[in-house]
Amino acid sequence: MDAAVFREPKRRFIAIDSPAGGGEMAALDFGPASRAVDVVFVHANGFNAQTYRALLAPLSAGLRVLAVDQRGHGDSRLAADPDGRRSWLDLRDDLLALLQALDQAPVVLAGHSMGATVSLLAAAQAPGKVSSLVLLDPVIMPRMVALYAKAPWTSGRLWKRMPIAQAASRRREVFDSREAAFAAYRGRGAFKTWPETMLADYVGGGFKDRPDGKVELACTPAWEASNYAAQGHDPWRAVSQFRGPVRILAAETGSTCRIGDGAAFARRGKAVRIETVAGTSHFLPMERPDLVREAILDAAT
Repeated sequence: MDAAVFREPKRRFIAIDSPAGGGEMAALDFGPASRAVDVVFVHANGFNAQTYRALLAPLSAGLRVLAVDQRGHGDSRLAADPDGRRSWLDLRDDLLALLQALDQAPVVLAGHSMGATVSLLAAAQAPGKVSSLVLLDPVIMPRMVALYAKAPWTSGRLWKRMPIAQAASRRREVFDSREAAFAAYRGRGAFKTWPETMLADYVGGGFKDRPDGKVELACTPAWEASNYAAQGHDPWRAVSQFRGPVRILAAETGSTCRIGDGAAFARRGKAVRIETVAGTSHFLPMERPDLVREAILDAAT
């Protein structure tokens, strides 16, 4: 196997001028710096770029992949105020600002869960900067729910009462060490199907050191909860605006891609391909990294 598979990614901080607030977006850069970026990868809510290191590193044998930490996550230096948020358009604007900062040929946007949806929203606004999309169990509500969520008279308090948002807001934020956090998560809850390497990377990139020697979540429970509650964006409209190829890999159980058989959603786009991956949950990048790598490689070559 090519030695590039084992090459550690480089940590970068990229200045962005986003309408949501400027600053530096952190990223892991996989592959040769002499090559233009082929793929920008966007993580799920509450996760971080490092979580996907084992998934993305093998691609650096032939591609350059930039995995970003979104606002309020990982090492990014972007203010994250959860109050009053109604949608993911702030995260979309951050991604658009990143593409502007890269100032290069169009890239493949790939993402997981929230990151997949943010990628779709961004691609709809920047067709000249995005060649295609690979969306891993994106968060897409039924059309009528999406329209209701974005209505100006819909109270944001309603979405904050969702069980998943409430659970996120109560999440334990401080641990004695990263090792203690790893032990607490290992084999439990959402992490049951995760390989230990990916869990270790999630913990490695998802905590910050405190002055008292303990560690705390880089993505605060309040910010994570606000992402679950802020559903006033419209991926159905976005897919009709983007004219490039879209490949969706949906989970078989517990999927957040709630588009029925997908036919109505696919008709809105130009070249939308939707596949349900047998035996997977919402964490399909952790469960089927081989298939995900194949999809990204196919889109980028």
